[in-house]
Amino acid sequence: MTLSTDDIATAANALYDAEKNRQQITPLTLGHPNMDMDDAYAIQKAWVDRKIADGRNVTGYKIGLTSRAMQMAMKIDTPDFGILLDDMYFESGASIAAADFTDPRIETEFAFVLKEPLQGEDVTLEQVMAATDYVVPALELIAARSFRVDPQTGYTRTVYDTIADNAANAGYIVGDQKVDPSSIDLPWAGAMLYLNGEIEETGLAGGVMGHPAHGIRWVCRRFAPHGIGLEPGQLILAGSFTRPVVVKPGDNILADYGPLGKIEVDFT
Repeated sequence: MTLSTDDIATAANALYDAEKNRQQITPLTLGHPNMDMDDAYAIQKAWVDRKIADGRNVTGYKIGLTSRAMQMAMKIDTPDFGILLDDMYFESGASIAAADFTDPRIETEFAFVLKEPLQGEDVTLEQVMAATDYVVPALELIAARSFRVDPQTGYTRTVYDTIADNAANAGYIVGDQKVDPSSIDLPWAGAMLYLNGEIEETGLAGGVMGHPAHGIRWVCRRFAPHGIGLEPGQLILAGSFTRPVVVKPGDNILADYGPLGKIEVDFT
């Protein structure tokens, strides 16, 4: 780590205020060019801890940068993670105020809900599947609390800015159909994502590291050195298999997962 405890607290408070005031801030790495991944996760934790102190509860995790295309775009060779909180949850059919979020976008993925704990560096794909109560279609609502491109300098934020920004997570929308993971060939499951009635994106879950359960394995390995594991009842977004789609007031999003159901939300 390169940042001091005070630097980390100041950065976390800046992101907290940016979300609360719906006002994007300059990317943190512009002021801290030597900031590394450990610094970024420390800022994320400090920010989430402040939300927990406000009364929020952790409901799970999101895994990001799981596709090779996104890793190449961000110039990184590993996924990242963020924390899901109870006030981020939306049901399918919800109306969401776009103005509540800074630069909102939607991604298409699958969520795993666990029935057994998972922990350790050597968790296998088979163990993930056995520990999963069900898989459910999900959309992730992402938002950038720091500018993707700083309007004053033209500086582009880095993956460390994204990680500090809770891996850009702002919300998640869960479908109605719970699926036994052993009943489907998950890598070949996918969705068509419609924006205002037009197909905007399509994808297969195999785009997530070959199998979305590998995202769950990755976060177990990431947490293992800290003695942390995944717990029953937690929901884990395994990673998007489509690019982020920008949304604005008046937009309708429909994600059609075929036999696994649909998710629809309106942005007001």
